[in-house]
Amino acid sequence: MTPTDRPVRETFLPFSRPTIGQAEIDEVVDSLRSGWITTGPKVAALEKAFSDWSGGREAVAVNSATAGLHILLCTLDLAPGDEVITTPITWPSTVNNIEILGARPVFADVDRETLQIDPAEVERRLSPRTRAVIPVHFAGAPADLDALRALCEPRGIPVLEDAAHAVGTRYKGRLVGAEGEAAVFSFHPIKNMTTGEGGMVLCADPERAARMRRLRFHGISRDAWRRYAKGGVPQYEVEEPGFKYNMLDIQAAIGLHQFARLEEFNRRRAELAARYHELLAGIPEVRPLGGVPYPHVHAWHLYVVRLELEALAVDRDRFIAELQAENIGIGLHFPAVHLQKYYRERYGFRPGDLPRAEWNGERLFSLPLYPLLEEADQADVAAALERLVRRFRR
Repeated sequence: MTPTDRPVRETFLPFSRPTIGQAEIDEVVDSLRSGWITTGPKVAALEKAFSDWSGGREAVAVNSATAGLHILLCTLDLAPGDEVITTPITWPSTVNNIEILGARPVFADVDRETLQIDPAEVERRLSPRTRAVIPVHFAGAPADLDALRALCEPRGIPVLEDAAHAVGTRYKGRLVGAEGEAAVFSFHPIKNMTTGEGGMVLCADPERAARMRRLRFHGISRDAWRRYAKGGVPQYEVEEPGFKYNMLDIQAAIGLHQFARLEEFNRRRAELAARYHELLAGIPEVRPLGGVPYPHVHAWHLYVVRLELEALAVDRDRFIAELQAENIGIGLHFPAVHLQKYYRERYGFRPGDLPRAEWNGERLFSLPLYPLLEEADQADVAAALERLVRRFRR
């Protein structure tokens, strides 16, 4: 049976689905029965697991990667006039956190094929006002950290990694998050491992980590676990204004078992990505991202493709609407942030400012990719793509 001979799916194929086993369910039930469901021993255990995994880095668990990036940027004490360089191909929270803290986001264009931030574009935008550079390890492949650090370290500029896509990614043999200033991971349900919602910051500096632990819980130096557990003293003191960003033990209960299976999950994602490569080889109008040119291990958080719009009599949005009508779920990762309404109006960005990001932002979308995906599901995806390409081919 050729791909186009396959019938349209009768049931909807979701874009993503978490892999939750009985161990996660039992651990959550254990938390509920224990009477301790907020930040407690299971959060501490997950932090220790990440610290050990990263070779002893400081680990700070939070209720989302957005929260983690927020408190990490808070440790820079940003002020009006400060600038933070990042990529336009990212979820808005990367940029929103810079804006919320009063600094100016400065966008560096991406490599057209890999969508990783381009170090040469970063260098063009460095200034005396630059306080940090935030690369995003897009889709699970690593940004070129050595090139970025070579630019930033002599100038005293920290490279703070948005590793929301990159739990398990390796760069030149080195685990993302195990070196450098800091990295922030996401445990949202579509990510490579999940805690329902949640995130983790890994960093080198114990003082920075201590401040982030205060900031994640109202600016108080002792969280509920240390105040109300046996031997704790319920007195507290606010050292600076903070937030309510702490992870719950219910979340960590899921994460402990997800983390134990991370390598298994990532191996399966890599197998599925290789299968997509084969299935799409005969559909040149649907092109996967290019591979980064340095040694790496890809975590395959996303399988992103671009449409060759010049060969099709349809735009990307119409194409993905038709794909969903064939019961195929898709993701959109990501339209260029600088052309979003707020940033256009605030800073005057216009089409043409970042041409590589914009070219991709008009063409890209993500295919279903998660460990529970079956090869038959992938065949359905490929069949739907081929039918639509034939329908809309010029």
